[in-house]
Amino acid sequence: MMRVSRDRYLQRLIDRKHNGLVKIVTGVRRCGKSYLLFNLFREHLRDSGVDDDHIIAIALDSEENKRLRDSEKLLDTIVSNIRDKSMHYILLDEIQMTPGFVSVLNSLMHRDNTDIYVTGSNSKFLSSDIVTEFRGRGDEINIRPLSFSEFLSVYEGDKYDALSEYMDYGGLPELLKMKTDEQKASYLESIMETTYLLDIIERNRISNPYVMESLVDVLSSTASSLVNPRKIKDTMQTSGYNSADEETISRYLGFLKDAFLFEKAARYDIKGRKYIGALAKYYPVDHGIANARTEFRQTMDRPQIMENIIYNELRSRGYAVDIGVVRFSRSTDGKLASVSTEVDFIARKGSSTTYIQSAYKIEDVDKRNQELIPLRKINDSFRKVVITSDNMKPNFDDSGILFIGLMQFLCDEHGLDTI
Repeated sequence: MMRVSRDRYLQRLIDRKHNGLVKIVTGVRRCGKSYLLFNLFREHLRDSGVDDDHIIAIALDSEENKRLRDSEKLLDTIVSNIRDKSMHYILLDEIQMTPGFVSVLNSLMHRDNTDIYVTGSNSKFLSSDIVTEFRGRGDEINIRPLSFSEFLSVYEGDKYDALSEYMDYGGLPELLKMKTDEQKASYLESIMETTYLLDIIERNRISNPYVMESLVDVLSSTASSLVNPRKIKDTMQTSGYNSADEETISRYLGFLKDAFLFEKAARYDIKGRKYIGALAKYYPVDHGIANARTEFRQTMDRPQIMENIIYNELRSRGYAVDIGVVRFSRSTDGKLASVSTEVDFIARKGSSTTYIQSAYKIEDVDKRNQELIPLRKINDSFRKVVITSDNMKPNFDDSGILFIGLMQFLCDEHGLDTI
Protein backbone atom coordinates (compact mmCIF):
# COMPACT_ATOMS: atom_id res chain seq x y z
CA MET A 1 0.00 0.00 0.00
CA MET A 2 1.19 3.50 -0.75
CA ARG A 3 2.68 5.35 2.18
CA VAL A 4 0.51 7.93 3.95
CA SER A 5 2.35 10.11 6.45
CA ARG A 6 -0.05 10.42 9.38
CA ASP A 7 2.01 13.15 10.97
CA ARG A 8 -0.55 14.51 13.43
CA TYR A 9 -0.95 11.11 15.09
CA LEU A 10 2.70 10.12 14.84
CA GLN A 11 3.68 13.36 16.56
CA ARG A 12 1.21 12.66 19.37
CA LEU A 13 2.93 9.32 19.95
CA ILE A 14 6.39 10.88 19.81
CA ASP A 15 5.35 13.58 22.30
CA ARG A 16 4.35 10.83 24.75
CA LYS A 17 7.51 8.71 24.58
CA HIS A 18 8.96 7.74 27.97
CA ASN A 19 6.16 9.47 29.91
CA GLY A 20 5.66 6.49 32.20
CA LEU A 21 2.13 5.84 30.89
CA VAL A 22 0.64 3.16 28.68
CA LYS A 23 -0.02 4.81 25.32
CA ILE A 24 -3.43 3.58 24.12
CA VAL A 25 -4.10 4.04 20.39
CA THR A 26 -7.86 3.77 19.87
CA GLY A 27 -10.14 4.12 16.88
CA VAL A 28 -12.63 2.36 14.65
CA ARG A 29 -11.38 -0.85 13.05
CA ARG A 30 -9.47 -0.50 9.76
CA CYS A 31 -8.68 3.18 10.29
CA GLY A 32 -4.90 2.65 10.37
CA LYS A 33 -3.98 2.02 14.01
CA SER A 34 -1.71 -0.93 13.21
CA TYR A 35 -0.04 0.96 10.36
CA LEU A 36 0.61 3.93 12.64
CA LEU A 37 2.14 1.80 15.38
CA PHE A 38 3.90 -1.00 13.47
CA ASN A 39 5.06 0.99 10.46
CA LEU A 40 5.29 4.72 11.10
CA PHE A 41 6.16 4.67 14.80
CA ARG A 42 8.50 1.69 14.50
CA GLU A 43 10.23 3.51 11.63
CA HIS A 44 10.61 6.55 13.88
CA LEU A 45 12.16 4.39 16.61
CA ARG A 46 14.65 2.89 14.16
CA ASP A 47 15.53 6.33 12.79
CA SER A 48 16.09 7.43 16.40
CA GLY A 49 18.71 4.71 16.86
CA VAL A 50 16.64 1.99 18.53
CA ASP A 51 17.77 -1.53 17.56
CA ASP A 52 15.16 -3.97 16.24
CA ASP A 53 15.78 -6.35 19.13
CA HIS A 54 14.61 -3.59 21.51
CA ILE A 55 11.27 -3.27 19.71
CA ILE A 56 8.84 -6.03 20.73
CA ALA A 57 5.87 -5.90 18.35
CA ILE A 58 2.99 -8.40 18.60
CA ALA A 59 -0.23 -8.35 16.55
CA LEU A 60 -2.77 -10.17 18.69
CA ASP A 61 -5.38 -10.35 15.93
CA SER A 62 -2.99 -12.46 13.86
CA GLU A 63 -3.73 -16.20 13.76
CA GLU A 64 -0.07 -17.01 14.31
CA ASN A 65 -0.22 -15.17 17.64
CA LYS A 66 -3.45 -16.81 18.79
CA ARG A 67 -1.74 -18.56 21.71
CA LEU A 68 -0.61 -15.15 23.03
CA ARG A 69 -4.22 -14.23 23.73
CA ASP A 70 -3.56 -16.10 26.95
CA SER A 71 -2.29 -13.39 29.32
CA GLU A 72 0.37 -15.55 31.00
CA LYS A 73 1.84 -16.64 27.68
CA LEU A 74 1.80 -13.08 26.41
CA LEU A 75 3.64 -11.78 29.45
CA ASP A 76 6.17 -14.64 29.37
CA THR A 77 6.90 -14.00 25.68
CA ILE A 78 7.44 -10.28 26.20
CA VAL A 79 9.63 -10.72 29.30
CA SER A 80 11.76 -13.38 27.58
CA ASN A 81 12.52 -10.86 24.82
CA ILE A 82 13.68 -8.11 27.20
CA ARG A 83 17.41 -8.56 26.67
CA ASP A 84 19.09 -6.03 28.92
CA LYS A 85 18.49 -2.92 31.03
CA SER A 86 18.19 -0.58 28.02
CA MET A 87 14.77 0.79 27.05
CA HIS A 88 12.52 -1.70 25.25
CA TYR A 89 9.49 -0.55 23.27
CA ILE A 90 6.46 -2.84 23.62
CA LEU A 91 3.97 -2.53 20.72
CA LEU A 92 0.79 -4.61 21.15
CA ASP A 93 -1.89 -4.52 18.47
CA GLU A 94 -5.57 -5.19 19.38
CA ILE A 95 -4.75 -5.77 23.05
CA GLN A 96 -8.41 -6.35 23.93
CA MET A 97 -8.14 -9.78 22.30
CA THR A 98 -6.19 -10.94 25.37
CA PRO A 99 -8.51 -11.32 28.39
CA GLY A 100 -6.59 -10.19 31.44
CA PHE A 101 -4.50 -7.73 29.43
CA VAL A 102 -4.65 -5.22 32.29
CA SER A 103 -2.54 -7.47 34.53
CA VAL A 104 -0.02 -7.90 31.70
CA LEU A 105 0.34 -4.15 31.26
CA ASN A 106 0.53 -3.55 35.00
CA SER A 107 3.38 -6.06 35.27
CA LEU A 108 5.27 -4.43 32.42
CA MET A 109 4.79 -0.96 33.89
CA HIS A 110 6.69 -2.00 37.00
CA ARG A 111 9.83 -2.28 34.88
CA ASP A 112 12.03 0.77 34.39
CA ASN A 113 13.09 -0.20 30.87
CA THR A 114 9.74 -0.64 29.09
CA ASP A 115 7.79 1.96 27.12
CA ILE A 116 4.37 0.51 26.29
CA TYR A 117 2.06 1.18 23.32
CA VAL A 118 -1.19 -0.70 22.64
CA THR A 119 -4.04 -0.46 20.15
CA GLY A 120 -7.69 -1.32 20.63
CA SER A 121 -10.99 -0.96 18.81
CA ASN A 122 -13.45 -0.67 21.67
CA SER A 123 -13.43 2.28 24.06
CA LYS A 124 -15.57 0.68 26.76
CA PHE A 125 -13.48 -2.48 26.89
CA LEU A 126 -10.19 -0.60 26.79
CA SER A 127 -10.52 2.85 28.27
CA SER A 128 -12.83 2.06 31.19
CA ASP A 129 -10.71 -0.90 32.30
CA ILE A 130 -7.49 1.03 31.95
CA VAL A 131 -8.82 4.15 33.67
CA THR A 132 -10.03 2.02 36.58
CA GLU A 133 -6.95 -0.16 36.90
CA PHE A 134 -4.24 2.35 36.03
CA ARG A 135 -5.76 5.44 37.68
CA GLY A 136 -4.20 8.02 35.43
CA ARG A 137 -1.43 5.82 34.08
CA GLY A 138 -3.02 5.40 30.65
CA ASP A 139 -2.70 8.02 27.87
CA GLU A 140 -5.18 7.73 24.98
CA ILE A 141 -4.46 8.76 21.38
CA ASN A 142 -7.58 8.45 19.23
CA ILE A 143 -6.94 7.93 15.51
CA ARG A 144 -9.51 8.42 12.79
CA PRO A 145 -9.81 7.49 9.10
CA LEU A 146 -7.81 9.61 6.68
CA SER A 147 -8.46 13.34 6.72
CA PHE A 148 -8.84 14.98 3.33
CA SER A 149 -5.31 16.40 3.44
CA GLU A 150 -3.92 12.92 4.16
CA PHE A 151 -6.04 11.49 1.33
CA LEU A 152 -4.93 14.26 -1.02
CA SER A 153 -1.25 13.67 -0.24
CA VAL A 154 -1.36 10.36 -2.17
CA TYR A 155 -4.14 11.12 -4.65
CA GLU A 156 -3.08 11.16 -8.29
CA GLY A 157 -5.08 13.91 -9.94
CA ASP A 158 -6.77 17.27 -9.46
CA LYS A 159 -7.54 18.27 -5.88
CA TYR A 160 -11.17 19.05 -6.71
CA ASP A 161 -11.60 15.59 -8.23
CA ALA A 162 -10.02 14.29 -5.03
CA LEU A 163 -12.55 16.15 -2.89
CA SER A 164 -15.45 14.80 -4.94
CA GLU A 165 -14.18 11.24 -4.53
CA TYR A 166 -13.52 11.79 -0.84
CA MET A 167 -17.07 13.06 -0.33
CA ASP A 168 -18.41 9.88 -1.93
CA TYR A 169 -16.21 7.21 -0.36
CA GLY A 170 -14.56 8.73 2.70
CA GLY A 171 -11.13 8.04 4.12
CA LEU A 172 -10.65 4.40 5.12
CA PRO A 173 -7.02 3.67 4.16
CA GLU A 174 -7.78 0.37 2.40
CA LEU A 175 -9.64 2.31 -0.31
CA LEU A 176 -6.30 3.60 -1.59
CA LYS A 177 -5.61 0.15 -3.08
CA MET A 178 -8.81 0.17 -5.14
CA LYS A 179 -9.17 1.52 -8.65
CA THR A 180 -12.88 1.42 -9.49
CA ASP A 181 -16.00 2.90 -7.95
CA GLU A 182 -17.50 -0.59 -7.86
CA GLN A 183 -14.60 -1.91 -5.76
CA LYS A 184 -14.81 0.98 -3.31
CA ALA A 185 -18.58 0.76 -2.88
CA SER A 186 -18.44 -3.01 -2.43
CA TYR A 187 -15.66 -2.73 0.16
CA LEU A 188 -17.53 -0.13 2.23
CA GLU A 189 -20.78 -2.08 2.13
CA SER A 190 -18.96 -5.27 3.12
CA ILE A 191 -16.89 -3.82 5.96
CA MET A 192 -19.97 -2.32 7.57
CA GLU A 193 -21.85 -5.61 7.37
CA THR A 194 -19.12 -8.17 8.08
CA THR A 195 -16.78 -6.24 10.35
CA TYR A 196 -18.36 -3.30 12.17
CA LEU A 197 -21.91 -4.53 12.72
CA LEU A 198 -20.96 -8.17 13.24
CA ASP A 199 -18.30 -7.17 15.77
CA ILE A 200 -20.75 -4.99 17.74
CA ILE A 201 -23.49 -7.63 17.66
CA GLU A 202 -21.19 -10.44 18.80
CA ARG A 203 -19.33 -8.43 21.43
CA ASN A 204 -22.51 -7.13 23.06
CA ARG A 205 -24.49 -10.36 22.56
CA ILE A 206 -27.31 -8.59 20.77
CA SER A 207 -30.19 -11.01 20.32
CA ASN A 208 -32.05 -8.97 17.69
CA PRO A 209 -29.42 -7.72 15.23
CA TYR A 210 -32.04 -6.23 12.91
CA VAL A 211 -32.76 -3.46 15.41
CA MET A 212 -29.07 -2.51 15.51
CA GLU A 213 -28.93 -2.55 11.71
CA SER A 214 -32.04 -0.37 11.55
CA LEU A 215 -30.52 2.09 14.02
CA VAL A 216 -27.37 2.37 11.90
CA ASP A 217 -29.52 2.97 8.81
CA VAL A 218 -31.37 5.81 10.54
CA LEU A 219 -28.20 7.45 11.90
CA SER A 220 -26.46 7.15 8.53
CA SER A 221 -29.24 9.06 6.81
CA THR A 222 -29.73 11.73 9.51
CA ALA A 223 -26.16 12.68 10.44
CA SER A 224 -26.86 16.42 10.51
CA SER A 225 -30.23 16.15 12.28
CA LEU A 226 -30.98 16.55 15.97
CA VAL A 227 -32.24 13.28 17.41
CA ASN A 228 -32.83 11.46 20.69
CA PRO A 229 -33.96 7.89 21.41
CA ARG A 230 -37.64 8.87 21.19
CA LYS A 231 -37.22 10.58 17.80
CA ILE A 232 -35.17 7.67 16.51
CA LYS A 233 -37.87 5.24 17.66
CA ASP A 234 -40.55 7.27 15.86
CA THR A 235 -38.45 7.41 12.68
CA MET A 236 -37.84 3.67 12.76
CA GLN A 237 -41.55 2.97 13.16
CA THR A 238 -42.77 5.34 10.45
CA SER A 239 -40.05 4.28 7.99
CA GLY A 240 -40.73 0.58 8.27
CA TYR A 241 -37.54 -0.35 10.13
CA ASN A 242 -37.30 -2.91 12.91
CA SER A 243 -38.11 -0.86 16.00
CA ALA A 244 -37.31 -1.06 19.70
CA ASP A 245 -38.07 0.76 22.93
CA GLU A 246 -36.19 3.93 23.86
CA GLU A 247 -34.07 2.19 26.50
CA THR A 248 -32.80 -0.35 23.96
CA ILE A 249 -32.07 2.37 21.42
CA SER A 250 -30.15 4.35 24.04
CA ARG A 251 -28.12 1.26 24.93
CA TYR A 252 -27.38 0.51 21.28
CA LEU A 253 -26.25 4.11 20.72
CA GLY A 254 -23.72 3.47 23.48
CA PHE A 255 -22.46 0.35 21.68
CA LEU A 256 -21.95 2.35 18.47
CA LYS A 257 -19.99 5.03 20.34
CA ASP A 258 -17.90 2.41 22.15
CA ALA A 259 -16.94 0.94 18.77
CA PHE A 260 -15.91 4.46 17.58
CA LEU A 261 -18.40 4.15 14.70
CA PHE A 262 -20.48 7.20 15.66
CA GLU A 263 -19.78 10.20 17.89
CA LYS A 264 -22.30 12.24 19.82
CA ALA A 265 -22.25 16.05 19.61
CA ALA A 266 -24.31 17.55 22.43
CA ARG A 267 -26.20 20.87 22.41
CA TYR A 268 -24.67 23.72 24.38
CA ASP A 269 -26.45 26.95 25.38
CA ILE A 270 -23.83 29.58 24.56
CA LYS A 271 -25.34 32.41 26.62
CA GLY A 272 -26.43 30.17 29.52
CA ARG A 273 -23.11 28.27 29.42
CA LYS A 274 -24.63 24.86 29.97
CA TYR A 275 -25.57 21.70 28.11
CA ILE A 276 -29.26 21.43 27.37
CA GLY A 277 -31.84 18.78 26.53
CA ALA A 278 -31.61 15.25 25.24
CA LEU A 279 -31.39 16.18 21.55
CA ALA A 280 -27.98 15.66 19.94
CA LYS A 281 -26.34 14.85 16.62
CA TYR A 282 -24.61 11.55 15.91
CA TYR A 283 -21.87 11.86 13.30
CA PRO A 284 -20.36 8.80 11.57
CA VAL A 285 -16.61 8.66 12.13
CA ASP A 286 -16.37 8.22 8.36
CA HIS A 287 -19.01 9.55 5.99
CA GLY A 288 -18.09 6.97 3.34
CA ILE A 289 -19.31 4.20 5.63
CA ALA A 290 -22.62 6.04 6.12
CA ASN A 291 -22.94 6.64 2.37
CA ALA A 292 -22.50 2.93 1.74
CA ARG A 293 -25.09 2.05 4.37
CA THR A 294 -27.65 4.19 2.52
CA GLU A 295 -26.61 2.60 -0.80
CA PHE A 296 -25.00 5.93 -1.71
CA ARG A 297 -28.31 7.77 -1.88
CA GLN A 298 -26.86 10.31 0.57
CA THR A 299 -24.06 11.31 -1.80
CA MET A 300 -26.52 13.73 -3.40
CA ASP A 301 -26.88 15.50 -0.06
CA ARG A 302 -23.61 17.42 -0.27
CA PRO A 303 -24.50 19.86 2.55
CA GLN A 304 -24.92 16.98 5.03
CA ILE A 305 -21.70 15.28 3.89
CA MET A 306 -19.80 18.56 4.10
CA GLU A 307 -21.02 19.10 7.67
CA ASN A 308 -19.92 15.57 8.59
CA ILE A 309 -16.48 16.15 7.02
CA ILE A 310 -16.00 19.42 8.91
CA TYR A 311 -16.97 17.75 12.20
CA ASN A 312 -14.50 14.90 11.70
CA GLU A 313 -11.76 17.27 10.58
CA LEU A 314 -12.18 19.34 13.73
CA ARG A 315 -12.07 16.22 15.89
CA SER A 316 -8.97 14.93 14.13
CA ARG A 317 -7.25 18.26 14.81
CA GLY A 318 -7.88 17.76 18.51
CA TYR A 319 -10.92 19.99 19.03
CA ALA A 320 -13.79 19.14 21.35
CA VAL A 321 -16.95 19.84 19.34
CA ASP A 322 -20.49 20.73 20.47
CA ILE A 323 -23.62 22.06 18.75
CA GLY A 324 -24.28 25.68 19.75
CA VAL A 325 -27.68 27.06 20.75
CA VAL A 326 -28.17 30.83 20.67
CA ARG A 327 -31.23 32.32 22.41
CA PHE A 328 -32.38 35.87 21.80
CA SER A 329 -35.53 38.02 21.79
CA ARG A 330 -37.23 39.19 18.62
CA SER A 331 -40.18 41.49 18.09
CA THR A 332 -43.08 39.82 16.30
CA ASP A 333 -46.30 41.81 15.74
CA GLY A 334 -45.21 44.26 18.40
CA LYS A 335 -44.53 41.53 20.97
CA LEU A 336 -41.22 40.21 22.18
CA ALA A 337 -40.77 36.51 21.55
CA SER A 338 -37.94 34.23 22.64
CA VAL A 339 -36.17 32.66 19.68
CA SER A 340 -33.41 30.06 19.52
CA THR A 341 -31.15 29.28 16.60
CA GLU A 342 -28.26 26.92 16.02
CA VAL A 343 -24.54 27.31 15.47
CA ASP A 344 -23.33 24.20 13.68
CA PHE A 345 -20.17 23.79 15.75
CA ILE A 346 -18.49 25.12 18.86
CA ALA A 347 -14.88 23.98 18.49
CA ARG A 348 -12.76 24.15 21.63
CA LYS A 349 -9.08 23.42 22.15
CA GLY A 350 -7.53 24.52 25.43
CA SER A 351 -8.56 28.13 26.05
CA SER A 352 -9.40 28.65 22.36
CA THR A 353 -13.02 28.64 21.12
CA THR A 354 -14.28 29.00 17.55
CA TYR A 355 -17.89 29.17 16.35
CA ILE A 356 -18.39 27.61 12.92
CA GLN A 357 -21.25 27.57 10.42
CA SER A 358 -21.23 25.05 7.58
CA ALA A 359 -22.93 26.64 4.57
CA TYR A 360 -22.66 24.58 1.40
CA LYS A 361 -23.80 27.39 -0.89
CA ILE A 362 -24.48 31.07 -0.23
CA GLU A 363 -26.34 32.02 -3.38
CA ASP A 364 -27.61 35.46 -2.38
CA VAL A 365 -27.76 38.11 0.33
CA ASP A 366 -30.76 36.53 2.05
CA LYS A 367 -28.97 33.18 2.39
CA ARG A 368 -25.86 34.96 3.66
CA ASN A 369 -27.82 36.86 6.30
CA GLN A 370 -29.58 33.67 7.37
CA GLU A 371 -26.26 31.92 7.98
CA LEU A 372 -24.90 34.92 9.89
CA ILE A 373 -27.83 35.39 12.32
CA PRO A 374 -26.57 32.86 14.91
CA LEU A 375 -23.00 34.18 14.78
CA ARG A 376 -24.06 37.82 15.05
CA LYS A 377 -26.21 37.05 18.10
CA ILE A 378 -23.19 35.76 20.04
CA ASN A 379 -21.92 38.56 22.24
CA ASP A 380 -18.44 37.37 23.04
CA SER A 381 -15.08 37.92 21.34
CA PHE A 382 -14.33 34.36 20.24
CA ARG A 383 -13.64 33.65 16.58
CA LYS A 384 -16.55 33.19 14.19
CA VAL A 385 -16.19 31.32 10.90
CA VAL A 386 -18.39 30.42 7.93
CA ILE A 387 -17.15 27.51 5.78
CA THR A 388 -18.61 27.27 2.31
CA SER A 389 -18.06 24.86 -0.59
CA ASP A 390 -17.03 27.76 -2.83
CA ASN A 391 -13.38 28.16 -3.73
CA MET A 392 -12.36 31.42 -2.07
CA LYS A 393 -9.48 33.04 -0.32
CA PRO A 394 -10.16 33.57 3.39
CA ASN A 395 -11.79 36.96 3.92
CA PHE A 396 -13.47 38.83 6.76
CA ASP A 397 -16.73 40.75 6.59
CA ASP A 398 -17.34 44.07 8.37
CA SER A 399 -18.28 42.36 11.62
CA GLY A 400 -15.09 40.28 11.75
CA ILE A 401 -16.62 36.97 10.63
CA LEU A 402 -14.22 34.87 8.55
CA PHE A 403 -15.44 33.28 5.31
CA ILE A 404 -13.34 30.39 4.03
CA GLY A 405 -13.76 27.73 1.35
CA LEU A 406 -14.00 24.07 2.30
CA MET A 407 -10.89 23.20 0.28
CA GLN A 408 -8.87 25.91 1.98
CA PHE A 409 -10.11 24.86 5.43
CA LEU A 410 -9.32 21.19 4.89
CA CYS A 411 -5.86 21.80 3.46
CA ASP A 412 -4.69 24.27 6.12
CA GLU A 413 -3.94 22.19 9.20
CA HIS A 414 -3.50 25.19 11.48
CA GLY A 415 -5.87 27.61 9.76
CA LEU A 416 -8.21 28.08 12.71
CA ASP A 417 -5.30 28.33 15.15
CA THR A 418 -3.79 31.33 13.36
CA ILE A 419 -6.86 33.49 12.70
